[in-house]
Amino acid sequence: MNITFTDKKLEKLANDDRKMIAALGKVRATILRRRLTQLLDAVTLEDVRHLPGNYHELKNDRKGQWGCDLDQPYRLVFTPHEDPIPTNEDGQYIWLEITGVEVIEIVNYHKEN
Repeated sequence: MNITFTDKKLEKLANDDRKMIAALGKVRATILRRRLTQLLDAVTLEDVRHLPGNYHELKNDRKGQWGCDLDQPYRLVFTPHEDPIPTNEDGQYIWLEITGVEVIEIVNYHKEN
């Protein structure tokens, strides 16, 4: 799967293990590397749906975004490249048709509520 990043700072962090460890700590950096590798190795978002990491659609003001677990309570948050996001007749997202994502942040979004 193709992965892009919302900004250069996040992209540099994700592509430099030393910077990642310095900014996030060893545990979170290791898990982030694992999640990015899972996404890179996938052909579609469906390929990661049931892997460890709890890949899931977000709700409410984050509808259209996905999250996956890093170390609690942090998440990797991303959006599909597809615009509009493919949906079925019931309005559910079709994970099988999503072939690229843009990483938007590493965050504890539960703290926002």
